[in-house]
Amino acid sequence: MNGMNMGKLMKQAQDMQRKMSAQQAEIDQQEFIGKAPDDLVVATFTGDRTMKDLQIKKEALDPDDPDMISDLTLAAVNDALKQIDETTKKKMGQFTQGMNIPGL
Repeated sequence: MNGMNMGKLMKQAQDMQRKMSAQQAEIDQQEFIGKAPDDLVVATFTGDRTMKDLQIKKEALDPDDPDMISDLTLAAVNDALKQIDETTKKKMGQFTQGMNIPGL
């Protein structure tokens, strides 16, 4: 490979890295809202997996079933995290098509 082709390849790699970083920053700024059944618990995350808010309806607080609040919270949190993963795969997949990169 001559120097001209290597330089062009390096520039393309740098451009792709910049685009990937910009896309990841965009995802990180998005909000993802996970919901438990009947919206009894609603968890809001940013794309970088930081929880911003957790809303719990009083109907979820059953003193005779204390495990229900845990189950509902897990459902809402996992729903939001799944949305983040799906969005990341969808938006970042354009950069990783044909590559075997763990986590993307």
